[in-house]
Amino acid sequence: MTIGYTMLGTNNPAKARAFYEPLLTQLGFKVNAAYSGDTRTFFAPAGGVPMLVVTKPNDGGTATFGNGTMVALVAPSREAVNKVHAEALAAGGKDEGAPGDRGNGFYGAYFRDLDGNKLCIFKIG
Repeated sequence: MTIGYTMLGTNNPAKARAFYEPLLTQLGFKVNAAYSGDTRTFFAPAGGVPMLVVTKPNDGGTATFGNGTMVALVAPSREAVNKVHAEALAAGGKDEGAPGDRGNGFYGAYFRDLDGNKLCIFKIG
């Protein structure tokens, strides 16, 4: 089974795109213009999936984050983990765990985006 995409809610799609685009570019993602629009942006890796989508809720309600919900994205190197984490914080994200070795070769960093969604950027090995 392959996950096709994960969606994160946002209350400001333009700000969310500006926050995520430079971060995800470092992880090999590009905006998939065919699916993106004013209310959502699809980010896809070279292979097309899995995609990460930031979107206004379809029901018109306020986007909220899930307590205990997190999206983890693979980085190509420990340096990329460090850089993405630092840039996320510089862009207004909130630190949820500085880059570091978490054991068994797992090197990760954690942050919350502008809407409170929690993400992990990691490299194994």
